[in-house]
Amino acid sequence: MKAEAARILQEVLARLGIGDQVQVDYPRDPKFGDYTTNVAMVMARELGEKPWDLAQRIVQAVDHPMVDAAEVAGAGFINLRMKRDWWFSAFSRLLKEPESFGSLILGKGKKVQVEFVSANPTGPLHIGHGRGAAVGDSLARILEKAGYKVEREYYVNDAGRQVKVLGESIWARCMELKGRKVGFPVDGYRGDYVVDLAEEAFQEVPHVLDLPKEEAIDTLARWGGERILKGIQGDLEAFGVRFDSWFPERQLYEDNLVNEALEKLNGKGLLYEEDGALWFASSHFGDDKDRVVVRTNGEPTYLASDIAYHVLKAERGFHLLVDVWGADHHGYVPRIKAALEALGYGDRLLQVLLIQMVSLIKGGEKISMSTRQGKFVTLGELVEEVGKDAVRFTFLTRKCDAHLDFDIDLAKSQSEENPVFYVQYAHARISSIFRTADERGIPIPSWEGVDLNPLELEEEVAIMKKVLQFPDLIEAMAVNLEPHRLTYYLHDLVAAFHSYYNHHRVLLEDRPLREARMALVKGVQEVVKEGLRLLGVDAPHKM
Repeated sequence: MKAEAARILQEVLARLGIGDQVQVDYPRDPKFGDYTTNVAMVMARELGEKPWDLAQRIVQAVDHPMVDAAEVAGAGFINLRMKRDWWFSAFSRLLKEPESFGSLILGKGKKVQVEFVSANPTGPLHIGHGRGAAVGDSLARILEKAGYKVEREYYVNDAGRQVKVLGESIWARCMELKGRKVGFPVDGYRGDYVVDLAEEAFQEVPHVLDLPKEEAIDTLARWGGERILKGIQGDLEAFGVRFDSWFPERQLYEDNLVNEALEKLNGKGLLYEEDGALWFASSHFGDDKDRVVVRTNGEPTYLASDIAYHVLKAERGFHLLVDVWGADHHGYVPRIKAALEALGYGDRLLQVLLIQMVSLIKGGEKISMSTRQGKFVTLGELVEEVGKDAVRFTFLTRKCDAHLDFDIDLAKSQSEENPVFYVQYAHARISSIFRTADERGIPIPSWEGVDLNPLELEEEVAIMKKVLQFPDLIEAMAVNLEPHRLTYYLHDLVAAFHSYYNHHRVLLEDRPLREARMALVKGVQEVVKEGLRLLGVDAPHKM
């Protein structure tokens, strides 16, 4: 809808001979109108005019059958108020083709890769991983809605020290079960799941324990990693998250891609030796200092394999790469971006979303957790206790780089204070309206031809306007990579609906008004359903 309002102003600017570029936004307060623009303030200096005078000139030239009023505000803002027919026409289009409402051509079919979760296969997913899963999956859905071709990828860190430590941890627990006292690795994994794996190893691969220690550890590392990865896949499936590809880190080494990436950097004179290690001159591209890519013992660092992985991504032809990482990886952002820029891929190819920590609250008290000590709540446990929908919705109630307190008791409650219940209840409530109509023998109107003119109440038009903001929201979320804005929007929309429903009947005797109100709530329901789908949350018909 903003784009259509912008076109009206573009036509005015073109007639005045002062350009055709204009940005339209929604005013913070509806009392200022339906749309606002600062185009006069932006162009005034270039044209040698005062902003207010230019704004007046533009306003006086506005002549459109759908514009009710054009006004100058403040130092030169232009506010537009649209006629009811403007909103009725747009709402009728929604009712005619609800499945495509909000679908955009913004992406023009360009390829985007969203890589998220990518937790090491050394333990079950914890709630922090779950928040990243909710963000990454919802963002992928939104980008698809905006017209991008999206690929979801999970990077399996199955090479390196952490997998070796998993093998050492399982082996140590196996020895303990055999009654042998061995030292547990200082940096080992101490969760109960390691004991469970050791017990399973006795049943499934008992011959491994007769192998020499190092060979047994390597075998248990591979076996344990595969078992954990299957558990991760099961948890994600239950969470409503799917991936198009699972890329193993080891493939980077098997295909010699790490060495090839380093050779490319070296060919540009960006690697140098110092103190027996090989360094990447990342400080030339915005990093705060140079970074080691090959240690003194000849082993590549994690940065080396990460560079190789992102070079491979770039070569796979993606227009945009989106990585969803834990906030503790923030230091890697400038390093990977530096490598991509150094190799000629630009500084805009990669965008990184950082996921902040989640604290669990139960009974008013914060649950103590320590990943290092193996004391944490898994994603699977949280989903089992409060349900997939509540977890996914709650994880997106704040911007991903902000800390989140997850109140378990609130997420399980059936009250308007529980945001997911409040939104889902609106969808179920509207379904109930149509069930009641069917029970009473009230015919469902033809949505394509329903007359909306009987909707004269201020709150009815306000709801209509809120519904019609949905496509603009999709565009904003896709451009800014901010899926959390959808939960805010849905909450505001259903709050307006619940308030309206509590004060006004829908199934009236007056047929024209009844059908218009049925059309209004039908539009609300369609947008709520699609919004919940983009969040990976169900839209129930009964609650």
